[in-house]
Amino acid sequence: MKVALGVSGGIAAYKGVEIVREFQRRGIEVVVVMTRNACRFVSPMTFQTISQNRVYHRMFTSTEEREAHHISLAKEVDLLLIAPATANIIGKFAHGIADDLLSTLFLAVSCPVVVAPAMHQRMYLHPQVKENLQRLQQLGVKLVEPEAGYLAGGDEGVGRLAEVSKIVQLSLRALRKKTLAGVPFLITAGPTCEDIDPVRYITNRSTGKMGYALAEAAVARGAEVTLISGPTNLSPPIGARLIPIRSARQMREKVLEELEKNKVVIKAAAVTDFRPRSSSPCKIKKDVPLGALELELSEDILAEISQQKGNRLVVGFAAESEEVVPYALKKLKEKKLDLIVANDISLPGSGFGTDTNKVTIISADGKQTPLPQLPKREVAERILDRIEEMLADANR
Repeated sequence: MKVALGVSGGIAAYKGVEIVREFQRRGIEVVVVMTRNACRFVSPMTFQTISQNRVYHRMFTSTEEREAHHISLAKEVDLLLIAPATANIIGKFAHGIADDLLSTLFLAVSCPVVVAPAMHQRMYLHPQVKENLQRLQQLGVKLVEPEAGYLAGGDEGVGRLAEVSKIVQLSLRALRKKTLAGVPFLITAGPTCEDIDPVRYITNRSTGKMGYALAEAAVARGAEVTLISGPTNLSPPIGARLIPIRSARQMREKVLEELEKNKVVIKAAAVTDFRPRSSSPCKIKKDVPLGALELELSEDILAEISQQKGNRLVVGFAAESEEVVPYALKKLKEKKLDLIVANDISLPGSGFGTDTNKVTIISADGKQTPLPQLPKREVAERILDRIEEMLADANR
């Protein structure tokens, strides 16, 4: 997959570097197209270094290149994103003016186009800019609305570029066909925390990245996603309904409440296996014998789901450090799962806290699909591809 990032000449042009990085974290190649004024804010060399691709910022270059850039790029890219989009470039797009490479590329592409405006509030609220944006939306261009905040010059108001994660999420949503439109998904993510006292707790290394990637990818395919999440530092996926929880008991309660409404359940959360038998209302002092901390097993939520499975498709995860596939197969059988994702957490770049994973997808019939190390968003796409196949088989 390849995205063309169009950068026009505004102070928010520097955010384009972050946008490139955010796409790269998802395993997506980016080629940057800059206007002449954008080059005044960020050098083409910066984008070339970050994207590891040639940066296009001139309409005409070497006579040795036989095909015009706007045509060759239009054939290559799957998405055109303009961020930041100035009032000037928006006006050109809306009226078919093609006097530079970026505006010419806009007329040449047949892929989805996303525009993220950034400008002073006085300009953004001008009737002509509003009319131009409405015209673009009528042409099928997707709009990522700017946000309120501090603007160039020290003013405050609407017009600052939307958050980078939001721009990337909505761009990827524009790319996807709605192959899961209306299908209700219940996804769990992140760790759980079991309190020892008001200061200390037991948890695990999960960051929630895999579960959030699954939720984001499912929303992009049109699914109606409920995300039950333990504590994380991640921004909630746009379009998903988030239910925050802290403990295994709370997760169990919310999962069972939501279970009946959902067709697909993906248990990507790392529920803490053990918890203190009792939590102290006061901080435990160091002179208390360590043997006083007694542990008990926490709830086996996946086992309870399997007892109420019905016609739902249930997907589990097995994060293991040894005999990964045998343990996953055992869990698949015992929990009566339709699919399990076996993750070897002992490998570099795989497991908790990383942006990549190396997994094996195993179905109930024993079919094993090992994947190479991939960005977690791409792993999520592969899992959803398999889920779509299984849903299609069930409907035949």
